[in-house]
Amino acid sequence: MRHIVGLILVIASLLTTAARADDAEGRITSINPDNETITLDDGKTYKLPHDFDYNVISKGMKVFIVYDLANDTRYVTDIEEAP
Repeated sequence: MRHIVGLILVIASLLTTAARADDAEGRITSINPDNETITLDDGKTYKLPHDFDYNVISKGMKVFIVYDLANDTRYVTDIEEAP
């Protein structure tokens, strides 16, 4: 019985830290290559991939972002210029 309770607790803890996919659209207000982040005009900060090419974005650019939310951090999985 203890093993079942332990297994349930492990599964519950894994589910609470699972990433959740979402998207956002807005204008880039700041780019911070040192922290690998961008901030949109909604005030939220998004973490870019480690090998991201910063030449493809610029401050003021309108973008559409797909990201995973994990531990209160938004990890960008896709970014495109928005019309």
